[in-house]
Amino acid sequence: MPKAATAQPGLVDRIAHDIQAGVFGPGAWLKQIDLQERYDAKRLDVRRALDQLAAKRLIAHIPNRGYHVYAMDPDQHLQIRDIRILLETGAAADLMPNVTPAKVRALRALAERFAKLLQDGTLLEQYEVNLAFHAGMYDLCRNRELVALIHETRARGPAAPAKEWVTRSRIEISAREHFDMVDALEARDVKRLQKIIAQHVGQDIS
Repeated sequence: MPKAATAQPGLVDRIAHDIQAGVFGPGAWLKQIDLQERYDAKRLDVRRALDQLAAKRLIAHIPNRGYHVYAMDPDQHLQIRDIRILLETGAAADLMPNVTPAKVRALRALAERFAKLLQDGTLLEQYEVNLAFHAGMYDLCRNRELVALIHETRARGPAAPAKEWVTRSRIEISAREHFDMVDALEARDVKRLQKIIAQHVGQDIS
């Protein structure tokens, strides 16, 4: 299978950074000609960058209209958050029997990677590792339909809403919660894991 085309190095993260910084607010349309001028980039590179950002759910693509920054209705946002809490805390009991020392080590390595990226990584790298951590944890579930529902519900919103990633303190809390989840898995403590997941999802960081 051919490798997907990628944009010029750094362009995707520069756009992601500006979204996070509020240069492009929720609902803002990302016009390719404006992005070409802003980033001194070729049209094809801008299109590839937008496609990559849409694939990672940092922006939305509307066929025949273009690309825009996610802007979810507040009530819908809260309802989806509540559904996620129900599904993901429910998954804690389902996945626990499949926890192994090797799985714990793998998740701890991702938690460490995420924490390290707070110091020297890009926003896009943080998003990707954050998603990999949660995908790895829920992949432990025995109920595959539950896993599918979790991924489907998470996909109904942006991977990491810019407004939730603005403050460094919130990202640092998220990093600590990753380690707390791993500790709960290692201790086979379902109730503790459920509590941490509820806090984590409740802050819309994951």
